[in-house]
Amino acid sequence: MLTALIIDDEAPSRDELKALLAVEPDVEILGECANAIEGLAAIHRLRPDVVFLDIQMPRVSGLEMVSMIESSALPRIVFVTAYDEHALQAFEEHAADYLLKPIDPQRLAKTLNWLRTGAHSALKVVPGAGSALRQIPCIGHNRIFLLQLDAVEFVHTDIAGVQVVGATQQGTTELTLKLLQERTPLIRCHRQYLVNIDQIAEIALLENGVAEIRTHSGKCIPVSRRYLREVKDRLLIT
Repeated sequence: MLTALIIDDEAPSRDELKALLAVEPDVEILGECANAIEGLAAIHRLRPDVVFLDIQMPRVSGLEMVSMIESSALPRIVFVTAYDEHALQAFEEHAADYLLKPIDPQRLAKTLNWLRTGAHSALKVVPGAGSALRQIPCIGHNRIFLLQLDAVEFVHTDIAGVQVVGATQQGTTELTLKLLQERTPLIRCHRQYLVNIDQIAEIALLENGVAEIRTHSGKCIPVSRRYLREVKDRLLIT
């Protein structure tokens, strides 16, 4: 049984693909999402075998979204596009599959057979995977927004999830601290905190080898003994 998730901002496209997949007895559609931020949450929550992912979506494209998925949760990606030139650009010399809109049932059948045989399991390269992030998708009060990395002061975890804090905006993200540390310039200063080195105004050295960062907007961030040396090195402090 193949479990599948559909991510596409156009409802008619989602409906078309759902109808085509519904006749396949060994394909279970776990859900559908209308944008990349919803899609990220669904992938990490549902862990589908395959995601049918639209490339051209507003705000966060399909290729950008792939770079935001934890490597341990990365499913097989079948990109969906209405434009041949986008497909050629994204998939030349890459071991990933794609479908052109409107979807040809015979072409979809070929893709499903590829997934069923397990031939994809040895293929490691997915366009966009592992790319550096330029922005962090966030969920705020009744809104979804993107916070550019240079506007981020720090990121931390709490009981509600991963919080992204800027000078004037704050929101929750589906991205993990581990992924943000790997794919952004943010550095770890505490088990629960990453900080933007360019937003540090000063470091107060406290007792017992710990410290406290003050950002340019006046926010305070803890620095544990384990990470203090790394922070000092990045700031060229001896």
